[in-house]
Amino acid sequence: MLSPTPPNKLALSTLISGLRAAGEDTRLRILALLDEGELTVTDLTDILGQSQPRVSRHLKLMAEAGLIERAREGAWAFFCIADRDGIGQLARALIDRIDPQDSIIAMDRERLQAVRAQRAEAAQMFFSRHAAEWDRIRSLHAPEAVVEAAIRAIIGDKPIGSVLDLGTGTGRMISLFGRLAVRIVGIDASHAMLAVARANLERDGIKGVELRQGDIYALPVDRNAFDLVLVHQVLHFLDDPARAIREAAQTLIPGGRMIVVDFAPHDLEFLRETQAHRRLGFSSSQMREWLEEAGLEVTGHQDIAPPQSGGAQLTVSVFVAKDPRIQMV
Repeated sequence: MLSPTPPNKLALSTLISGLRAAGEDTRLRILALLDEGELTVTDLTDILGQSQPRVSRHLKLMAEAGLIERAREGAWAFFCIADRDGIGQLARALIDRIDPQDSIIAMDRERLQAVRAQRAEAAQMFFSRHAAEWDRIRSLHAPEAVVEAAIRAIIGDKPIGSVLDLGTGTGRMISLFGRLAVRIVGIDASHAMLAVARANLERDGIKGVELRQGDIYALPVDRNAFDLVLVHQVLHFLDDPARAIREAAQTLIPGGRMIVVDFAPHDLEFLRETQAHRRLGFSSSQMREWLEEAGLEVTGHQDIAPPQSGGAQLTVSVFVAKDPRIQMV
C-alpha cells in the first residue's frame, strides 16, 4: 500500500499545477494583494487597472489550482489565499519571496489603501445610521469594556489554534482576539455588517481573517475544526437558539471550548419591536440545558450586573462550555 503524502509536502502534479497557475505577473500581483486580505473582483479590477473578464480569468485559474479560495456573499464573491495547509502554503511561500519595495507591488498597495478607504467610508455611513440604536442598547447594560474583560480572562493570552466567531457583527471579538489565533473565521448573515467588520479589521491591522456570509443553523465551515467558538450577543435574535448551539458545537475539536455571551431574562418588551429581539434573555438553567443537550460540559457561568445608576436594566451572562471528548495526540 502506498504511504500517504507527508504533511506540508505536495504531490508533484499538484506542485506543478500550482506553479503554472501562479507563474504570471498579474497573478503574482493578485496573490500579493490577497495576502493583505479578502478582495472582490471589482476591488482587484480597480487596483490592477485591468478588465473584469481578464481578472476573473486569472482568479479562475488560481482557484482551480487551489492557490486561492472563493466565498460567495450574496451577489458578491470574495477571494482569499487558500488555507495554510497544502497548496495554500505554496502561495504564501511565493508571496514571501516578493520584494515589498518593488515599484509595481508598492503601487498596487497604494491603490489597495484607496479601495479600503472607500470601504471604510461606506461602512461608517451604515454605522452612523444605526449608531443611536446601538448606543441605546449599550446604555442598558454593563460597559462593554467590563464584559470584554470577562471574556479576555476566560480566553487568556496564550495562542489559540483556530477561532470561529458567530454573528461577528462589527468584528469586535475578532479585533480583540484575532492576534492570538492562527486561523479565525467570522460568520454573519448580514452583508452590510460584514462590510463594517472588514473596514474595522483593516483599520485595526488584523490580517488573514476569513469573513463569511452564512446561516447560523447551517454553518459554512468544517466539523471538528475549531479550538474556540464565540457566540456573542447573537442568540436573542434567533427563533431557535438551541439549534444554533447544537450546530456550533459540531464545529469544535475534541476538548474545544465555546463561550456564549447574552442577556439574562428581562422584561424590556420594546427590544422586540425596535431591535428585532426574538427572546428576552435566557436563564442559567435554560442555557445549561441547551449546552448539555449539544454534548458540551458547562465549566463556567458569570453574570455581569448593570451599573446601579443610569437606569440600566440588562444583566449580561457569560457561559463557558467544553467539548468533553479527549483529543488524541
